[in-house]
Amino acid sequence: MADDAPSPLAGLRIVLGVTGGIAAYKAAVLLRLLRKADVEVVVTMTEAATHFIGPLTMATLSGKPVITSLWERVSDDSLPSDVEHIGLVKWADLALLAPATMNTLGELARGLADDPVTTFFAAFPAERALLAPAMNGGMWRNPATRKNVRLLRARGYTVTGPGRGELACGDEDEGRMAEPEQILNALAGLVKRGPLAGRRVLVTAGPTREWIDAVRFWSNASTGTMGLAVAEAARALGARVTLVAGPGVAAAHPAIRRVDVESAAEMASAVYAAAAEAELTVMAAAVADWRPVATAPGKLKKNAGPPALALEPTEDILAGLAARGLGGARVGFALETERLEEGARAKLAAKGLALIVANAVGEGAGFGTGDNTVLVLGPGGFRREFPRMDKLALGRELAALITARVFGSEAADR
Repeated sequence: MADDAPSPLAGLRIVLGVTGGIAAYKAAVLLRLLRKADVEVVVTMTEAATHFIGPLTMATLSGKPVITSLWERVSDDSLPSDVEHIGLVKWADLALLAPATMNTLGELARGLADDPVTTFFAAFPAERALLAPAMNGGMWRNPATRKNVRLLRARGYTVTGPGRGELACGDEDEGRMAEPEQILNALAGLVKRGPLAGRRVLVTAGPTREWIDAVRFWSNASTGTMGLAVAEAARALGARVTLVAGPGVAAAHPAIRRVDVESAAEMASAVYAAAAEAELTVMAAAVADWRPVATAPGKLKKNAGPPALALEPTEDILAGLAARGLGGARVGFALETERLEEGARAKLAAKGLALIVANAVGEGAGFGTGDNTVLVLGPGGFRREFPRMDKLALGRELAALITARVFGSEAADR
């Protein structure tokens, strides 16, 4: 990878669990490298870990509160309000336990959760977690440790190290925690080995603008947050993502190929071009249904009275993809104000979609909000409801569901 290429971890959210071993000092170095790679990190520590490295050090390096207790709540605008335990599980893309002591590995293997670290890891998906053991050589060779590591690997955890080297006791032996650079490479491997590894995914997000005159346009209140969340989640699963973004959509991960457009016609053109290679297309953009027949060259004057605004339909991009046989498996979005499921099922059938994501406007969800609640429908009566949740967390849930429904066992094998 070129020196100026973005890290595959850039833009991700990672929880770093630190437990009570002398190698805890390396967690500070690891944290600096993660931040340098443009990763958001929340640190959670056992009480024993705080005897080896101070929470203040980790909070200063991460720029976020450090969780050291099951009983104290933390407050940070960049984190979910229920950040501890399940809230943090929903927030994170990946998790790292470094150092992972003999005791903590044993607790994870036995399903025990009695501190902030094991409580988090007990609820977090094993396939997105990396463990970096560190202990005395005799502890590492202990049959109980070997059995626990085998069991954890069988459950889906990735284990990196330990290596051989000088230990805290002065011995030259196995048990030395992998070096921070090695751990970062192993984390990047989790991204590259995701269920969408190497697949080309096309996502659209945001509104379009159809100009009425030189200063006014026809549009909607979409911010593109939901589509962007799906794009980011697909990238975290290993996909090669192209994002076609309407006006106002926030910045995406640097590894995502982004095409900015303004009008529905521009979006259609960009989508058709990218869809030629796409294996999956997720049309989350709120494309305007109509546009002015003609755009006034200057500003329409108020004293001239209300203009006679003639509208014409914009192109149905999903239908266009189907007609051209482009985009691979296609997933649509439907926004309704009434009869949500009925309207969504009609679009599902009419446009030959693999899935449709239906969301209703109102009750704090939908356009311009941080939360959403959706109903996902598919052929054969498939139906899955998602409760109201943060759009970033929902994006990960949708990406995982779409991957499973579209690629099935092929995704599981990657």
